[in-house]
Amino acid sequence: MNTTVRDYFDAFNKGDVPGMLACLSDDVEHYVNEGQVRQGKDLFKSFCEHMNRCYREELTEIVTFEAERGTRAAAEFVVNGTYLETDEGLPEATGQKYCLPAGSFFSLEDGQITRVVTYYNLADWKRQVS
Repeated sequence: MNTTVRDYFDAFNKGDVPGMLACLSDDVEHYVNEGQVRQGKDLFKSFCEHMNRCYREELTEIVTFEAERGTRAAAEFVVNGTYLETDEGLPEATGQKYCLPAGSFFSLEDGQITRVVTYYNLADWKRQVS
């Protein structure tokens, strides 16, 4: 497994935003599930801070794949979470637990992640927290 991707997931599971940022290029492109593309570490950091305020998540059953001589990677995993604070436009948060499959795709260059794309089933998540 690509060590940068492993470090990224380890930092995610620790809630370590600086650790995640250390894995990213300065101009990283972040494709948010059902959201806008965000470019750059500052927007990625803001997204993570927002997510950590509204959700507590741990990724388990992480399986990674590497291709194109380490310039591409993918992972599938299970998101185990708690909905902490109501997120705008979503159901009210009351500490609901959820568990759903998800996946991420990465582009890498010079040992840093240049693109992160994450997918999960938002309808399933809404059903679990409603």
